[in-house]
Amino acid sequence: MSTCATASRDAAEPVAGTSATARTWLLVEQTGPWGTEALTESHLDPRIGRALEAAADNTGVRVALVRRPGRHADCHGAPARRAFLAHTAPSHSWIRTTSVADPEALLHLDFARLGAGEHGGLWDAYDGEPLVFVCTNGKRDRCCAVLGRPLASELADSGTEAWEVTHIGGHRFSPTLFVLPYGYAYGRASAPLVKEAVASARDGRILLDHCRGRSTWERPAQAADLAVRELTGEDRADAIDVVHSESVPPPDRDGDHADETTEGLRRKDTTAAAPMPPAAARHEEPAPTWVVTVTHSDGRSWLVTVQQRADGTSAPVSCGSPLGTPARMAVLSVRPLN
Repeated sequence: MSTCATASRDAAEPVAGTSATARTWLLVEQTGPWGTEALTESHLDPRIGRALEAAADNTGVRVALVRRPGRHADCHGAPARRAFLAHTAPSHSWIRTTSVADPEALLHLDFARLGAGEHGGLWDAYDGEPLVFVCTNGKRDRCCAVLGRPLASELADSGTEAWEVTHIGGHRFSPTLFVLPYGYAYGRASAPLVKEAVASARDGRILLDHCRGRSTWERPAQAADLAVRELTGEDRADAIDVVHSESVPPPDRDGDHADETTEGLRRKDTTAAAPMPPAAARHEEPAPTWVVTVTHSDGRSWLVTVQQRADGTSAPVSCGSPLGTPARMAVLSVRPLN
């Protein structure tokens, strides 16, 4: 039986601009099995799981459970569990770590402050190898278990600082993972690719191959960041930043923008643009469109026009779901501002 990952791969569905969004990650060790909604369907007290979800809501913090690769027997009565906090913003990335005897203590964290990137000296600074978190939540989608668990084990056996993690979105891109401290996610990953991504992160760089985007930003900004990196060849993690993103009216039937709100967008763009959908499709509901301002540490900047489309090959979003056309982020143009 075909899986969502096979269908997505066969359709050559692009992965750019599909990462989960999290300015800050809170990752809590929890052994044993995970359910579909892992924070409330695991051996973590569901009351605590619900409270963590509520505390993190609208703060920029995303909470997930992690465990070491291998057998998933629950270590009942373990004296402590590992916890990580990681902020992913450019030039302000950090990882803090501790051991907690009672996960209820995590409810006392200042989630709003952590989401803004302020740890205030909390816990211990993590100064080890880049961390890899591979999604293996098979209850959410079987592709994550079938493809993710062997990858996580292979990485751990080779000495990579790898963990399994609960749902991070994009089952159809399995094996999918993200690398800290910078928060770039990858899809359809292999062990050699991950090792290269880790080596890059160790040197303060990112790997563009199979990259889904930096979790710091919403998906249009993720796509814009990667588009500028592809254009310029810039791989230094902190050299590129997204400073503004706004929604604009989508292109009209002639391919021009109507009533743009960003200065200068009406000028002719000399950059190659993604082709417009077929004419029939353009009579449907207008596609959401954004203009994203991307800057470089050397002073350069670009306006990147990104459109959300659903005009690819039909494929299931996850295993067992009906065929559809998953939304993707299409970069229409990249225009230098100076």
